[in-house]
Amino acid sequence: MLEPTKKPHIELLRVTCPQDVYIDVLKMLENFDCHVERAIPAEEFLDQTPGTMLRGARFKEDMTQVKLAEVSGIPRRHISDMENNRRPIGKQTARKLAEVLRVDYRVFL
Repeated sequence: MLEPTKKPHIELLRVTCPQDVYIDVLKMLENFDCHVERAIPAEEFLDQTPGTMLRGARFKEDMTQVKLAEVSGIPRRHISDMENNRRPIGKQTARKLAEVLRVDYRVFL
């Protein structure tokens, strides 16, 4: 007969500390056999605005805004404005971006 196994208690913490002690805190946690994982804040993860989707697709392809501008023919300042949701992404622009970033253009609309 199989018996249920006990899982060790795991508590997830969110720690905020000054930048100058950040590395020391990470090293200290690793010395205690803690698994340190960098996570994306939930509000960023759940944000599916066109700008966030564009930024994510660009990061996935490991492209800078400058490189994306060169390849797509869209000015870099426009890409920046679109990523920050200050400029809408039109259908034609979405198609250009989608072709370069290898995603469906509808994710930007």
